[in-house]
Amino acid sequence: MFAEILAPTHCPSCSSELVRSNDMFYCRSTECPAQSRKKIEHFAKTLKIKGLGPAAIDKLNLNDFDEIYSLTEEDIALQLNSQKVAAKLYAEIENSRSAPLELVLPALGIPLIGKSATGKLSGIVESFFEINADTCERAELGPKATSNLLDWIAKEYYGFYDGALPFSMKFSSKSGSIDKVKGVICISGRLKSFKTKAEAETVLKQAGYEVKTSLTKQVTILVNESGNESSKTTQARMSGVTIVTDLKSFLEN
Repeated sequence: MFAEILAPTHCPSCSSELVRSNDMFYCRSTECPAQSRKKIEHFAKTLKIKGLGPAAIDKLNLNDFDEIYSLTEEDIALQLNSQKVAAKLYAEIENSRSAPLELVLPALGIPLIGKSATGKLSGIVESFFEINADTCERAELGPKATSNLLDWIAKEYYGFYDGALPFSMKFSSKSGSIDKVKGVICISGRLKSFKTKAEAETVLKQAGYEVKTSLTKQVTILVNESGNESSKTTQARMSGVTIVTDLKSFLEN
C-alpha cells in the first residue's frame, strides 16, 4: 500500500498559511525569512556583489536591502570569521553604491520589472523620480507592469526605502532621456526612402528620435511615404501631428 501524500498547508520557513494558485503553493507573508533571503540573493546577484551568496546572507543575518549598506567591515569579519573575506566583501558592497538605475531597478525584485522594462524606461526618463503613469505609458510598459512599479514606489520606496538606499537612482549617461529626444515618430505603411522599417528605425534612434509602433498621443511626427490619406494620417493631421512624406529628406534637413 502507498501512503497518502498530503499537500503542505503552511510555509516551512515562517509557518504562514500557504495559498494555492495553479496547482502551486505560495507563502504570501511579507515577514517570511526564506523570501527575504531569496530577495537579497537576487539583489546581490544582479548588482554583482561578489561574496554575498546564500551562506554569507545567512551568517550576516540580513533581512532586507538596506541592511547590506549598514554593515561595517568589522561586522562582516566578526560574522564570517575572516578579516580577508570581510575586506573583499566590504569593498564589493561599497563599489555597488555607485550602481546606475539600469542595474538597481531590476535588482529590487518588482514583478515584471526586469531588464526589458528597465531598458524601455531608460529611453524616456533620466531618474527613478521621473517615473509615473505618463512616463510608463510613453515607455510602453504594460498595465500590470506599470501597476506593480507604481505600487512599489508608493508603498515600498516612499514607505520604507527612501533615504535608506545609497544609490543615485539615475540611469547612466549612456541611457537615453526625455530631454534628448528630438521627437516621437510613428511610421505608417511601406517606406520608399529606406529598404525596411527596421533600417529606418535604427537611423531614427541614432538621430535622437523615439519610435512608436502605433499612433499614440505622444507621437509628434507621422511618416507616410505612400501618398495615401489613410485613416491614421487623417487622425494625425487632425491632432496637429507633423506629416512627413520623405523620411530620408526629413533627416537630412
